[in-house]
Amino acid sequence: MTATAASPARAALPDARRLAWEARTSTTLAVLGTAFLVAYSVLVLLPELDGALLIVTASVLIATWAVFAVDMVARVVLSDRGRRGHFLLTHPLDVLALFMPLFRALRVVTLLRHIPLFAGGSGTAVRSSVGAHAVIYAAVFVYVIALATLQAERGAEGATITTFGDAVWWSIVTITTVGYGDTYPVTDVGRFLAVLLMGGGLVIVGTTSAIVVSYIGERVAAARVGSGSVGSGSVGHATAGDEPQSPSSASSAS
Repeated sequence: MTATAASPARAALPDARRLAWEARTSTTLAVLGTAFLVAYSVLVLLPELDGALLIVTASVLIATWAVFAVDMVARVVLSDRGRRGHFLLTHPLDVLALFMPLFRALRVVTLLRHIPLFAGGSGTAVRSSVGAHAVIYAAVFVYVIALATLQAERGAEGATITTFGDAVWWSIVTITTVGYGDTYPVTDVGRFLAVLLMGGGLVIVGTTSAIVVSYIGERVAAARVGSGSVGSGSVGHATAGDEPQSPSSASSAS
């Protein structure tokens, strides 16, 4: 009876079919995202690549992009009617990845959900999960943007980003809003990537601030609860010790 009643309730959840699909495919897509990142790294960092290795690398990139494209179409189709536009609006990175597949490499971050430390529902577990996601997301994001920027800038006239070291340095100082200005993109693609990097930096700063505020709020609440418990215990102890004396006891005392 319980299982029968639970099934319609589960089916009634918004986008239940899409959520079930994502639960089944998330780990596989994270692994494919890692494979895509490795293949893309080889392609960019080894520009002299040729022969069989080039064919294998290109095949991995094309195959993984095709899988990601099918996944995106499936998620849109499986979304409830009337909510498909909402899905596209709330998943801009997935939409962007259709045109810039390198962002699918960020799927590797979803593997963190398999770590027991991040599986709990306590405030500490949630903060640890969000913090770890933010740090690893930032690292992968910087690495991916650095690769894409190097690919776009290398060989351009007047380029200041010509090596992977230059690209990583520029990505780090940009996402941290430092911006020394010693290296900068000169191509349209490179500047577009710079805008994405700045936006990612704002998100990471906001996430970090939210974690700190949450931690402080939880500590203050715990301190208040502790103070209240101590106060209640003191009042209870005083009340128990000051029991009223009976008339006979008072006469004896006299």
